[in-house]
Amino acid sequence: MKESTFRSASRPTLCGAIFDAPGKKSQLAKTEQQISDPDFWNQPEKSQKIMQDRKRLEQSLAEEAEVARLTSDLDTLFELAREGEDVTGELERELKQFSERLEVLETGMLLSGRNDSKYAILIIHPGAGGTESQDWAEMLLRMYLRCAERHGFQAVVTDRLEGEGAGIKSATVEINGENAYGLLQSEIGVHRLVRISPFDANARRHTSFASVFVYPQIEDDINIDIKPEDLRVDVFRASGAGGQHVNRTESAVRMTHIPTGLVVQCQNERSQHKNRASALKQMRARLYEFEMDKKRAADKKLEDTKLDINFGSQIRSYVLAPYRMIKDHRTKLSIGDVDRVLDGDLDKLTHAFLVFKHTGKIAGDGKDGKEDLPD
Repeated sequence: MKESTFRSASRPTLCGAIFDAPGKKSQLAKTEQQISDPDFWNQPEKSQKIMQDRKRLEQSLAEEAEVARLTSDLDTLFELAREGEDVTGELERELKQFSERLEVLETGMLLSGRNDSKYAILIIHPGAGGTESQDWAEMLLRMYLRCAERHGFQAVVTDRLEGEGAGIKSATVEINGENAYGLLQSEIGVHRLVRISPFDANARRHTSFASVFVYPQIEDDINIDIKPEDLRVDVFRASGAGGQHVNRTESAVRMTHIPTGLVVQCQNERSQHKNRASALKQMRARLYEFEMDKKRAADKKLEDTKLDINFGSQIRSYVLAPYRMIKDHRTKLSIGDVDRVLDGDLDKLTHAFLVFKHTGKIAGDGKDGKEDLPD
């Protein structure tokens, strides 16, 4: 990279324009004044929101300071290079770190949708492939739990139905953390796995599918009118691991919204009351998304992802044999480090999707990529 190109693209003044540091510092000072008010905690909900605003402002200012520091370090290295010192290795490391930091910040700037900042509810279903796809669904569940851990989110598996022999038949996870929905919306759709089957004695290559749906958790201040007579609530004994109390009492809850046919269930908690509350929260989210789907039916942004869980409908392919590669068919981004992604590092895939969503720009080479993936 030429010095002039770098310096014109990364001066601290530009960072200030992006982050608006003086404005953020002024907002933070006002927030601190509100927090110091003796009556601040008299309204817990309002206080909690202000505390979250303070955390966001502090994080934004810290990010601005980090970018300014990296810029200063790079300027110093360029100065040393002009004096004849060999700093090639240091420059490469600093530029890589700088590029990664800017990518993270760009991802945060792209999370500007109405529900992007909300917590998420994630649902996984296996598709065509029997035990193979059920095992693949469990691999995806592990990937998203690891992803939540990487971002410091709290992940609670509220419903899990074990597969026959291996894997899962379905799973529902509440992922609690700021921007959880915005980051995970890139996962909505069908995921395809190609691998040498661990369940095939002849070690043949198999293709498996699983679908992922993500809904924003709806806050209490958004009015979702659910009439009691429109709900049917069934209780039953929880299945799978959970101890004698869970399995011997009818603590699990299945909730059906009769007018729409939407069904949710929760069996994670030992208390039927807690399971009912969790199921109602999920139902609110499902109904909110149901209504939003109707409003945006013209462009079918969400409906295009709800295809059959089978060949030709996948948004992403994970190839473990005969070679190793992950390819997103929307952004054309290919990643060779499969294990890192399956271990929860989805940052590059998320960033590429958000750029594609906002600009239509693809991350890869522009080829369709279907020809180079095994059937």
